[in-house]
Amino acid sequence: MMKRYHTDNVQWVQKFTRRAPIASLDIPSPLTSHRRMIRQTNMDAFGAAALTAFALHLAFNQVVIKVTSGGFSPVFAAGLRSAGAVLVLLLWMYLRGVSLRIPRVAMPWAVASGLLFAFEFVCLFTALDLTTVSRSSVIFYSMPLWLALASTVLLPDERLTRRKVVGLALAFSGVIVALAERGGGQVSWAGDLLALVSALSWAGIVLLVRVTPLAEVPPEQQLISQVAVSAPILLVLAPLFGPLIREIEAIHLAGMAFQIIGVASFGFLAWFWLMKRYPANSVASFSFISPVASVLLGWLLLDEQIAPSIWIALVLVTAGITLINRKPRAV
Repeated sequence: MMKRYHTDNVQWVQKFTRRAPIASLDIPSPLTSHRRMIRQTNMDAFGAAALTAFALHLAFNQVVIKVTSGGFSPVFAAGLRSAGAVLVLLLWMYLRGVSLRIPRVAMPWAVASGLLFAFEFVCLFTALDLTTVSRSSVIFYSMPLWLALASTVLLPDERLTRRKVVGLALAFSGVIVALAERGGGQVSWAGDLLALVSALSWAGIVLLVRVTPLAEVPPEQQLISQVAVSAPILLVLAPLFGPLIREIEAIHLAGMAFQIIGVASFGFLAWFWLMKRYPANSVASFSFISPVASVLLGWLLLDEQIAPSIWIALVLVTAGITLINRKPRAV
């Protein structure tokens, strides 16, 4: 089935571009970007530095979301962030000369990714409102675990080796330990489960970008389809989750501006660009940096209490994800 999809998608790209035959979807086409992008088969120094910086950026964003919820209700904040990102991205695409037209074959998948995006951030923003940054981050950044499990089914090239099985077991154990810890700090079963569902939604978005025609559209189109679909959905749903405005102060407005510009616009745009340039598993492997940094930032900036079992869960998840994504030794 995947082979048939691969053939059909390549034929679609050839017909759309009217150029020479494309041997593999790993070779970029004019649909990939308005500028030709060279896809790397291995992680280089620039990619490692960029992904490390992005992981730290996301970790800090967890704290920002938590702080911003003091002025805006979680779902309303997520909707404002997506709406603001639409405006920023429209200006960016106009200045860069990137078309807004998404190919018809990719449109249903673009809408699906937008729906998943909306669902992911309803869950994540609400989770951070109910529980601590430390707990939600350990659970949310287990995403590569669920991505690895799904990849073994949907991607024939992703074999479930003994090393990956051990990694999956360790990471899953870490999530169980985090969920089982009920003492100390702000604890909520609902918050924990919402963070877990958010991680599953994130993994679903990554799979859509990898195995559907979305893989062949520019990163700007991938991202604007998500924020444009999610913004109205989130803003319509927001009143169902209580008062939209809480006690707004300057720090809440600054946090919202940071999320719109630094995260939902250029942050995610950089992540999509890195996903297209480097192997997806290599990109995902850097996610383990975020929960470590989030736990430390929650402790340093928000004075959150961190139970010993959360540190154990963090070590287990980190070790598991590292094993899942580590390159096999050359024979």
